[in-house]
Amino acid sequence: MKIAQFSRIGFIMAAAGSAVGLGNIWKFPYMTGEYGGGAFVLVYLITIAFVGFSVMVAEMLIGALGRKDTVGSFERLAPPDKKGWKYAGFMGFNGLIIMTFYSVVIGWIFYYLFKLSSALPTSTETAKATFDNLVANEPGVQIFWHTVATLIVTYIVYRGIKGGIEKINLILMPALMMILFGMLFYAFSLDGFSKAFSFMFEPDWSKLNSEAIVRAVGHSFFTLSLGMGAIMTYAASLPKHTSITQTAFIVTFMDTLIALVAGLVIYTFLFQEGAPAAQGPGLVFISLPVVLSNFGYIGTFLALLFFLALSFAGLTSAVSLVEPVVQYIIDRFDTTRLKAVLIAGSAYYIVGIGALLSYTKAWGETFSIAGKPLFDILEYTTDSILLPLGGLLIAVFVGYVLQKERVRSALAHEMGDRYFAVWRFSIRYVAPIALVFMMLNLMGVLKI
Repeated sequence: MKIAQFSRIGFIMAAAGSAVGLGNIWKFPYMTGEYGGGAFVLVYLITIAFVGFSVMVAEMLIGALGRKDTVGSFERLAPPDKKGWKYAGFMGFNGLIIMTFYSVVIGWIFYYLFKLSSALPTSTETAKATFDNLVANEPGVQIFWHTVATLIVTYIVYRGIKGGIEKINLILMPALMMILFGMLFYAFSLDGFSKAFSFMFEPDWSKLNSEAIVRAVGHSFFTLSLGMGAIMTYAASLPKHTSITQTAFIVTFMDTLIALVAGLVIYTFLFQEGAPAAQGPGLVFISLPVVLSNFGYIGTFLALLFFLALSFAGLTSAVSLVEPVVQYIIDRFDTTRLKAVLIAGSAYYIVGIGALLSYTKAWGETFSIAGKPLFDILEYTTDSILLPLGGLLIAVFVGYVLQKERVRSALAHEMGDRYFAVWRFSIRYVAPIALVFMMLNLMGVLKI
């Protein structure tokens, strides 16, 4: 079945929407705080350039040449004696596994949008109690917002490449950037901005340890939405004769810029009120609302804007997590998009209920395995195993399996011979080595 095509700007916005997710606006700022600011940011930027961008080009290349679902693209491009590589395409199911808990987190964000419209918490204790109570004691509320998130994502994906995914990204991505840059403009006027800038861009090498390096490498890869088939599936709809290298650069640049802007905005607000930088994963859901409560009415407005931006980022990434499996079902079983969307949506929705119940007091033990909540198991499996493995397979396939001349003819005229040689070295050696070490470290097999 022929895959509908994006417009070029539609593809850029959709790919950027896939890459720009909760990792940029929630995870990157708190990791920067945990690992000392500028030194972590510098390692993150270096690895974006030498690992993330290289794999982005490779994944986009497979999709653009294959023009099918993830399994079909590997199957079409693999040499006749290496057709087993089609199984690498099942990385497209990684996104659906992520959606089992990602949809729950989007539901939390929707809940906070609703909750913060009335009043901001005025103390950390109150904010923490609100969040802890939601997660542990209110499964019905969580299921409601998880359902809302699922219905929105399902409808967008059902509308297809042109009518759903491209259209929503052409709306939400500019809106997201306007909100974040508007907040950045306001942050310029605050005394805390200079402290935030220094914290993020002046390296303190004493705070950079081996764990921080591994996490920076890992996050530079995950934040680009690689290793789950989303970029590959979108690239199958890339207009022909579009520069893969230039498009990958634009998407990578937008993704990185938004992460940096979000960090500057959050730390400006924190430092304006004298709050500490290292506050962990609770930074956005617990600490930031309390800090903004001290801003008065403008603080409530800023909090609503911030969580609105967070919801936009979550939704644009969510549709890209579901689309690879939907396209696979359509191609393999020659079924309608509606049936494919209902199958994929029902699968992650049902498991997602188990994931959110695994954090509750009443059902936590029932939905845990060996004492670990299902939510944590799903998150660990994707972060530590499936996503880096997907990226590794992409790098090895393009670097060693796909015919060199075919890769050269597709990319060398865009990059020039010198930069093509640098990129090829990166995809054959730098990216695989970095991904293997990162995966072994996250799995606890290798500690550095």
